[in-house]
Amino acid sequence: MAERFAGEVVLVTGASSGIGAALAREFALRGADVALLARRSDRLETLATELRSAGRRALALRCDVTADGELDAAVARVVAEFGRLDVAVANAGFGVVGDLAALTLDDYRRQFETNVFGVLRTAYAALEALTAAKGVLVLIGSVSGYLAAPGASPYAMSKFAVRALAGAIRAELARRGVGVVLISPGFVDSEIRRVDNRGRFHPEAGEPVARALRMPAAKAARKIARAVAGRRRELVITGHGKLAVALARHAPRVTAWLLTRGRVSRRDPGRDTET
Repeated sequence: MAERFAGEVVLVTGASSGIGAALAREFALRGADVALLARRSDRLETLATELRSAGRRALALRCDVTADGELDAAVARVVAEFGRLDVAVANAGFGVVGDLAALTLDDYRRQFETNVFGVLRTAYAALEALTAAKGVLVLIGSVSGYLAAPGASPYAMSKFAVRALAGAIRAELARRGVGVVLISPGFVDSEIRRVDNRGRFHPEAGEPVARALRMPAAKAARKIARAVAGRRRELVITGHGKLAVALARHAPRVTAWLLTRGRVSRRDPGRDTET
């Protein structure tokens, strides 16, 4: 494989599992040195050791994207260690599920603190370094940023916000030479459906989505890395994800009818990404 990212430095939030960990491996395979950020430092260290054994530099940093200042400190450490930052991937997030009547304002605040303000903290922390490198800011959105499923209003709201952010800042950051790439996945193998509404991982929880509908995280990471290399505006991944977005865009009445026929799982574990 051509080392498209040779000599570059990539930062990934939520790098302890799923899409985040797969992206770290993929960028390293393509020649990048990688900074791994997440709350679960033991997993980060294991992944960093794996990448170092493959000949890449890897820095594992415990970081909570909801805590003011932690991303700024992490980016400063990355630049001090590696000398630059070329790609920042705002991947960390989680999903709150449940009916409006069963949720509270705090549930919505918790959702936005991670999925929206965590993304903003990543962007602000990385902006100076990305400007210097003429780099790329990658925002991990969701197909839920196009259609809002009953029983998942906090998650959908947060992902609609991420999509809006990408659209609004793309031209702004282009003037700095910084690209903005929005990734909108459908179902991908991860721990997303085994984390509850408070961000607690439940390893014993089942996987409600059929394997046939879930894209392997490594395959998703390959597609995302290619999109970043080409500075694509947006990439929707998984076949069902592309179909859902097409329906939402071009057949809103059909989409609304389909959404009334099904719902998000009633389990307590929510739709977390890789924290």
